[in-house]
Amino acid sequence: MPAAKIAVSLDRKALEEADRLVQAGVFPSRSRLIQDALAEKLEKIRGVRLAHECAKLDPTLEQAAAGEFLPSETAWPEY
Repeated sequence: MPAAKIAVSLDRKALEEADRLVQAGVFPSRSRLIQDALAEKLEKIRGVRLAHECAKLDPTLEQAAAGEFLPSETAWPEY
């Protein structure tokens, strides 16, 4: 999908911080920083961010890691 050009107004402090991130190589450009920030915010609003992060996990590895902290001989405490 082709990108659309838009004008965005930012306060000076936000622009200076954005420029520092670009200069540090965290983002290749102001545009990319704003694109990524907007995409992240939209995902959060849609409530899918947690699902995307959970999908990255390896269930076998997570289960093994959980087993390290709860030996199989230990029973769950009564509540």
